[in-house]
Amino acid sequence: MTSTTPTRTDVLIVGAGPTGMLLAGDLATAGVSVTVLERRPEGTSNLSRAFGVHARTLEQLDARGLADDLVATGHPLNALRLFRHLSLDLSRLPSRFPYLLITPQYEVERILQRRAREAGVRFEYGAEVTALRQDQDGVVMDTRTADGTVTAHHAAYVVGTDGHRSAVRSALGLPFPGQAVIKSIVLADVRLSEKPDGLLTVNGTGDAFAFIAPFGDGWYRIMGWDRLSQRPDTDPLDLDEVRDLTRRALGTDYGMYEARWLSRFHSDERQAPAYRVGRVFLAGDAAHVHSPAGGQGMNTGLQDAANLGWKLAAVLRHHADDTLLDTYQSERHPVGRLVLRSSGGIIRLAMAHNPLQRTARDLFARAVARISPLNRKAMGVITGIGISYAADRGAHPLTGKRAPDVRLADGSRLYEALRTGRFVLITPAGPDTPDAPTASDPRVIRTAWTGDRRTTLLVRPDGHIAWASERPDPAGLGKALARWAGPAA
Repeated sequence: MTSTTPTRTDVLIVGAGPTGMLLAGDLATAGVSVTVLERRPEGTSNLSRAFGVHARTLEQLDARGLADDLVATGHPLNALRLFRHLSLDLSRLPSRFPYLLITPQYEVERILQRRAREAGVRFEYGAEVTALRQDQDGVVMDTRTADGTVTAHHAAYVVGTDGHRSAVRSALGLPFPGQAVIKSIVLADVRLSEKPDGLLTVNGTGDAFAFIAPFGDGWYRIMGWDRLSQRPDTDPLDLDEVRDLTRRALGTDYGMYEARWLSRFHSDERQAPAYRVGRVFLAGDAAHVHSPAGGQGMNTGLQDAANLGWKLAAVLRHHADDTLLDTYQSERHPVGRLVLRSSGGIIRLAMAHNPLQRTARDLFARAVARISPLNRKAMGVITGIGISYAADRGAHPLTGKRAPDVRLADGSRLYEALRTGRFVLITPAGPDTPDAPTASDPRVIRTAWTGDRRTTLLVRPDGHIAWASERPDPAGLGKALARWAGPAA
């Protein structure tokens, strides 16, 4: 066993999945030095479970200039049918992306990795975390490679984005309480002789459930569950079993004839009690895992990263108070809990098998389908569009809410302005707009509404509203900037 010279970086990210790479790209673009450690060998895996990107995630990617490239790799799905009586019309979403984008996770990883590398992120593959220690000045993390080489990595902050078996979480001694919600799910990427009628084919009959989604390159993702065959993850899976399950659930196997990937897994519902321990953070599956219902897993992790990245940059680059980082826990932990409840509710309703449970499910589905506020709430949670953060008592009602991608006076869009990674101040149009404490602040882009709207908004780099006012309030704006961005240079 040999040791190498210790490395030093501002932020050390453990895990090169989508969450880690979005965070790494954000930090490096903001001028923060970043090293990403990955236990796996180099090379993006295409054996991924996620295949859907929701509207809010596409908005976050749009704020980084990446959404259009990703949209070109997939197929938009304009409606989600969760049960026989419940269909969510995504085309009504108040977003530039009123759909679920069906595209494999490896396409998301590809564009995020490209951005991170172009921004100067350093990657180390084949590095397994063996120890972690921290004090008030920083964190030291030890890693070991396959040949036994040990390296001590020094960083101001560490973020664990290393999945549900997170070595970072284990090194912190954090529990991961929860339970298995489905004990045996079948996954396969296959070719079909017959093309399914819809973009997303879903059905359940008796004890079998299955759905099919296209990747767009001739391959299809199959996910299925058999109540009568709850087998360990380690049991082998063959194409015949997938065919049989698909026929029972969907009435046909669509001429399934080839598989490039076959796997079993179990689905847990778990959440770490803390997303921050001193100078160490958890994000994505390292912080929370839940059922695949609603396709919220990867999306929630990416939105964790979007929340944390600009805050770390503000502390490291602009001397914002370290307490700003506590808002990552206070904002994202409730979101993780909400996703656990919503996805868990969907999967339990889908698994209903006795007549009483199915009747209750149908009544619930009809209510959500027919009552507009319930329908909007369901779409907002599943797609992320409706996620808001708690605001202080007495704050403007818009504070903490997602900012829509509005048109600005110069003809551009808000999410184009957010591509700089800075705060965006939107003021009423007109030459008589009062001066505010942002005229020479490099952290803020100042722009104006189209039309005669009089509200002033300060939009955070993650697209949520930091502060709002219906009247000129330079003092209030100054306090908001000091809180969220640190002292002016």
